[in-house]
Amino acid sequence: MAKYLQVALNVPLNQTFTYLNIEPSGISRIGCRVEIKFGARKTKGCVVGEFENLPPDFPVEESKIRPITKVIDEKPLLTPELIELAFWVSKYYICAIGEAVSAMLPSAKRETDAGGFSFVDEISSEKAAVLSEEQEKAVKEILSPESKTNLHYLYGPTGTGKTEVFLQCAQKILDQKKGVIYLVPEIGLTQQVIEAVVKRFGQTAAVLHSGLTPSQKLSEYHRILNREARVVIGARSAVFAPVPDLGLIIIDEEHDGSYKSGSTPRYHARQVAMYRCKKQKIPLVMGSATPSVEAWYLMNTKTIARHTLSKRLAGGKMPQIKTVDLKNEPADTLCISRELEHEINQTLAEKKQTILFLNRRGFTHFYRCRSCGFELKCKNCSVSLTYHKTENRLRCHYCGWSTTPPQQCPQCGSLDAGYSGFGTEFIESEVKAKFPNARIVRVDTDNLTKKGELQEKINAFKNNEYDIMLGTQMVAKGLNFPNLKLVGVILADTALHLPDFRSAERTFSLITQVAGRAGRFFPDGKVLVQTYSPEREPILFSVNNQTQKFYEMEINNRRMLNFPPFCRLVRLVFRAPTEKQAVEAAEGASSILRNELYALYNQKISPDFTQEQKNKVASTEILGPAECPLSKISGSFRWQLILKGQDITILQKAASGLFYNYSRPTDVYIETDVDPVNLL
Repeated sequence: MAKYLQVALNVPLNQTFTYLNIEPSGISRIGCRVEIKFGARKTKGCVVGEFENLPPDFPVEESKIRPITKVIDEKPLLTPELIELAFWVSKYYICAIGEAVSAMLPSAKRETDAGGFSFVDEISSEKAAVLSEEQEKAVKEILSPESKTNLHYLYGPTGTGKTEVFLQCAQKILDQKKGVIYLVPEIGLTQQVIEAVVKRFGQTAAVLHSGLTPSQKLSEYHRILNREARVVIGARSAVFAPVPDLGLIIIDEEHDGSYKSGSTPRYHARQVAMYRCKKQKIPLVMGSATPSVEAWYLMNTKTIARHTLSKRLAGGKMPQIKTVDLKNEPADTLCISRELEHEINQTLAEKKQTILFLNRRGFTHFYRCRSCGFELKCKNCSVSLTYHKTENRLRCHYCGWSTTPPQQCPQCGSLDAGYSGFGTEFIESEVKAKFPNARIVRVDTDNLTKKGELQEKINAFKNNEYDIMLGTQMVAKGLNFPNLKLVGVILADTALHLPDFRSAERTFSLITQVAGRAGRFFPDGKVLVQTYSPEREPILFSVNNQTQKFYEMEINNRRMLNFPPFCRLVRLVFRAPTEKQAVEAAEGASSILRNELYALYNQKISPDFTQEQKNKVASTEILGPAECPLSKISGSFRWQLILKGQDITILQKAASGLFYNYSRPTDVYIETDVDPVNLL
């Protein structure tokens, strides 16, 4: 029986806290949640260690050590493997251990029956499909004990049967009495994949999703720990699922940005999965039609084994893809070009379906004065407001602030002011005007107000209740529509001009993914890509289906500019109520970081710090301080520093020194992002 418990609390302090164990039972409490008093308040923590005697140099008198109030869990929720993983996450992503542990745990004290998806309790009914030669070869090689690496990538165009390979790999792991984690980008947008998993494995599947209450999530955790559920499917956080005897992790649509957490700890599910699989000596298999540039590079260097699928299995062929140069269109065509209008009419006549895609919500993009060039921006954020026609308001998509549209330019008083660009709401009004007899449904976060509404609309479209679907990125992921013939990309340029080195990659991926929805089940699928920049490589290569060429170009560009995968980045964002505070904090931090790197460079060379590493310290750059591209969000001014170098451990040491030693002003918050995927 341990007398003292080492407790991790969800506070931004890089330490654990020692409490007296008042419920000695002879069983280990490691991995259990406990209720404790912290200061004047009661809170919850998780036991990450226990010991019988205090160390000689313990800083607190034994008599002052508080007892725990109560033990919440009868059995541990976190396994020893996950406790070790939490310490790794804390170190790698430079966050407090309590913050890392908190990301892994359900928050409820009591459980209720889980349910969120109607099909969760279905008995397994869907039989495994007969695999093609390519698929069979991939399954065999992924699970081969002779494989030279545990990292595998299933690469192939949309519709080539990647999901079936994942499912059959999972089945073979289950046959070995081991568990599986199956990650998908966003639960709501990958419903068909989830249904396939649950139908295949029935009650042995657990779905961890945002629709579950904390109590339901706790119930699912107990099912997983008790081995009632052996396949766990979920979004990013499911990578922490406490699966006993884990045998395989699957990451579907590996390229998707949602695998990176946007709040502390800012972990990437792919990196965490790689670490778990390496420690457990089990395979990790990822898959996508558009791999991330980093993954493609690792495949080329043989760090990741590539398994290619080339044939669409449902009988369909890759669709014809064509660009429409919007510069050649008359002004009155607005968002629907003449060619796209013709193709939509043709598709309607054939009783087939159309998807129109635009990565922009709202009616129009922004309010602009044609006389003086004034743009109406959010009072809290440095972004233009988007007009929403249904409510006749200008709204910020970052903080939610809204205002009534002005009658004239607030700056010069001109009446020649109006809206530029267009969003999904505007397209909807245009499509309804041009195709009055068509059945139209719009899918974006603005018009999905009820729980389950997204799935209702997707199912209705799948059942041919609508002719045309309008949507944002929601329609680009993981969806399969048997009667879909035409895809129209309204404006392919939206992500191309963002100040982020990944903008070309995102544009290529988005066009390729959304185009892949068309003609999966018949040979004459069509895709029209409307753009003002048809000559730009990401658009040109995606339209011509030149995947290899795009990745070669992008990797060469990254090599010349020394961007990932040829370097590593750590981004530090300083948020403050005034710009002066943000600037001063960033400048102060920059000075500390330079001192940290100087001290690191001048330390005595030891066996674990080689001359090669010393050279890497010398080549480490500090970019900034500079204003963030989105310089103000929700009333906070944002300035940034970017650490850039060859060795991530050096960047982490420098950033950790800042994070743990820098006494920042009380009003300043520092965001630490290791391997950032978004530089906005």
